[in-house]
Amino acid sequence: MKKSLVILMALAFVAPASALEVTVYNSNLGLIKETRPFTLKTGVNSVQVVDVAAQIDPTSVHFKSLTAPDAVTVLEQDFRYDLISQEKILQRYLGREIELQRYGRDGDKKEIIKGTLLSAAGGRVMKVGDKLILNPMGEAILPELPEGLLTKPTLMWLLNARKAGEHQGEISYLTAGLSWNADYVLVIDKDDAKADLNAWVTVSNNSGATYKDAKLKLVAGDVHRAPVPQVRDYLMGAASRAKSMAFDEGGMSEKSFFEYHMYSLGRLTTLADNSSKQVEMASAAGVPVRKIFTYDGVQGVQWNYFGDAAVWDPNYGLGAGKKVAVHFEFDNKKAEGLGLPLPKGRVRVYKKDDDGSLQLAGEDAIDHTPKDEKVRVKMGESFDLVGERKRTDYKSDLKGRRFEETFEIKIRNHKDADAAVTVVEHLYRWTNWKIVDASAKWVKKDAQTIEFPAAVKKDGETVVTYTVKYSW
Repeated sequence: MKKSLVILMALAFVAPASALEVTVYNSNLGLIKETRPFTLKTGVNSVQVVDVAAQIDPTSVHFKSLTAPDAVTVLEQDFRYDLISQEKILQRYLGREIELQRYGRDGDKKEIIKGTLLSAAGGRVMKVGDKLILNPMGEAILPELPEGLLTKPTLMWLLNARKAGEHQGEISYLTAGLSWNADYVLVIDKDDAKADLNAWVTVSNNSGATYKDAKLKLVAGDVHRAPVPQVRDYLMGAASRAKSMAFDEGGMSEKSFFEYHMYSLGRLTTLADNSSKQVEMASAAGVPVRKIFTYDGVQGVQWNYFGDAAVWDPNYGLGAGKKVAVHFEFDNKKAEGLGLPLPKGRVRVYKKDDDGSLQLAGEDAIDHTPKDEKVRVKMGESFDLVGERKRTDYKSDLKGRRFEETFEIKIRNHKDADAAVTVVEHLYRWTNWKIVDASAKWVKKDAQTIEFPAAVKKDGETVVTYTVKYSW
């Protein structure tokens, strides 16, 4: 008969990690990998690790011996998160005798009441003798901590070792509560022509564990994850500058990883629980920038096949705003002092006032931007540029299957300098259109958008007109 396995050692707590690596993703996800020393005897061993994240995904836990991978087998692994609390302790004493200690009426002498605990939910219920006492006052005195309650989230393994002695074990798992994002500071010069760029990463740790002296890696990209079955809740609530953009020594370095980009910190760092940490990622000086003014009088109006009743409405698309948007744009190219993949994040733009103090000029969010692509940051709306859009003519011939409209767009400049404004127009009545007359050259941006460049003198006005003909 085959003998059953026998546990040869008591429950053992593993020593703290000798090497720790934390990889953080954009999507509230972290991968923890650590190496710990532990001692095994031949046979079955029970091993316990207590300082782990509270928001572990237990299905992702992996353990192996680096010392003897073929000699150590995982029989069972558990994630215990039934943490100690007053309510849980009292629940374990239901039906058992407990003591309550309270002060007497004179306020000095203490008295002890003994009785059977019948309920601990919504107030205690005790049976003392043949009487019931509802929510009795006093401090509960218990003889011992009930078995199975823990002070910290704990990973436990049942290991079968064929080689005794000291082992180096690698533990890895995924956890929620870790995230990171990029923040950029763009300081524009007085001529709005060049800028200094500093990129920072902010790492937030709300996973329920502190990672001390960890090797930190950040993955930028949209990593797909499978839907989580809703069977049970596994988680608990919980400076010198280079000419080109460069990583500082001991700071972040970047390399491609699969279809994403990975940023690694060149030194060990500590991520305390319930904290955020900022690390400078890269910097660049003298990056050429372009200030762009755009007047889009009817944003969001477009032709929709499933709602084409609006096509027949003569007043469709006539509402227009007066605001002229302001953007800064730069090329993420090596020749421009950049040329690095920029993770998505928030860009804050500053400029010095006449007193030399930096003032916030605007902020925007950018998406993941590869090298050699353009970055456009919206600053807000210009105070001194005003747009005006109106329709001056409209003709419809439903039998002849055509519409014809004429628009007039005026841009007024109250600045002390000339301005170049891009006028954006959306051709929203039908998919077949033709510009039959225009006061200025235009550029087709897509199937239903055209743009007119408009140069406006200081304290002047520029008028753009065009006629579009739709047919079907």
